[in-house]
Amino acid sequence: MTIATPAEEVVEKKPVAEEEPPLAAVMEDKAPVIEDKPIIVPPPPPPQSDDALALAKVPESDEKKSSKGSIDRDVALAKLENEKKLSFVKAWEESEKSKAENKAQKKLAEIAAWENSKKASLEAQLRKVEEQLEKKKAEYAEIMKNKVAQIHKQSEEKRAMVLANRGEDLLKTEELSAKYRATGHTPKKPFGCF
Repeated sequence: MTIATPAEEVVEKKPVAEEEPPLAAVMEDKAPVIEDKPIIVPPPPPPQSDDALALAKVPESDEKKSSKGSIDRDVALAKLENEKKLSFVKAWEESEKSKAENKAQKKLAEIAAWENSKKASLEAQLRKVEEQLEKKKAEYAEIMKNKVAQIHKQSEEKRAMVLANRGEDLLKTEELSAKYRATGHTPKKPFGCF
């Protein structure tokens, strides 16, 4: 006699002659009957996500499809319904992602347009300020040139005055020296300090 563990179930092996589907056989036999050759069923696989369950294939038995009972048909219909729901969810998800992407692209385009317009206005202001500075620079350059010309004119006048005074001083010196020669007197200061 074999004792079944919690992870394993012992299922009675029925003769192949009966045309009963395997799921129906498990449903009818509530209490397992132990015989000489038991079949040990492995523990169920760990839980899977909805996508994995939807994509998992139901193993087909060696029996014909026409012989499947209403339980197999219900399982197949449930599987189709689940696949349909999953496809709707996936389509909705793609649609929402597309909407979010389009919304973000639109906002990014608006931001780029705003940035470009602000940059253009600042560049226009910069050009305007540069033009004003160029005008002021030209005005100041002209004022400075006028001042330089005026200073040059004043310096020429002063040079002319100095040269004229020098000429007068030379004439005075020549006249005095001629007078001293003519009179025979000597100057009070023998050598003049300049």
